[in-house]
Amino acid sequence: MSFDIIDHEQGTAAWLRWRHDGIGASEAAAVMCENPWKSEKRLFTEKTAPPRVHSGGGGGGNSAMARGTALEPYARGRYEDATGRALLPLCLQSSIRPWQRASLDGIDIASQRLVEIKCGDKVYAHTEATGTVPRYYNGQLQHILAVTGFAAIDFWVWLPKRRGLLLTIARDDAYIDRMTGREAAFWARVEAARTCA
Repeated sequence: MSFDIIDHEQGTAAWLRWRHDGIGASEAAAVMCENPWKSEKRLFTEKTAPPRVHSGGGGGGNSAMARGTALEPYARGRYEDATGRALLPLCLQSSIRPWQRASLDGIDIASQRLVEIKCGDKVYAHTEATGTVPRYYNGQLQHILAVTGFAAIDFWVWLPKRRGLLLTIARDDAYIDRMTGREAAFWARVEAARTCA
C-alpha cells in the first residue's frame, strides 16, 4: 500500500489539526485553480495561519455543507443498497508524500473500492442533467486516487426522495501528475512560510 491509515474521527479537533498540516482532497481544486469558492491564495493564507481547531460540526462551513454532512450516513446506506458494497469512512495519507491526505467517505481496501458522496442540490442538478461530475470536484476525486493508488472511484450523489446517481470515475494519471507537481510546490511554499513565521 502506498498510504498510511490515520486513526482520526472526521470532525474532531485532532482531525482538524491533521488536515491543517497537509493538503486534503477537498483542497486540491483550490491548488489547481478549479474551485469557484476558494482561491489558491486563500488556501495558502489558511495553511500558514495558526490552525482553527474546534471539535464538532466537521470544522465549520455553511448551512449547505452542514446539511450534506448530516445526510452523508443516509446517502452511504443508499449507496450500499444500490451497489451491494459496504464501504467505511477512513482517513489516509500518502506514505510517499505525507502532506497529501484524504478523508474518505468510503473505502474497502481489499477490493480497492472508493466512494465520494455528495448530497447538495446543485451537484445533484448538474450530475442529473449532464451525467458528469462538476469540474470543481475533479481535483478532489483525482487527489483521492493519487493517495490510494486505486484505479477508479465511485461518485455517488443522493438527496432524500430522489434516485441516487452513480458515476464511476477512472484514474487520470496525466492530471494526477500535474496536480501532484502543483501540490508539492504549494506545500513547499507553506512550509517555507511557516518556518519564517
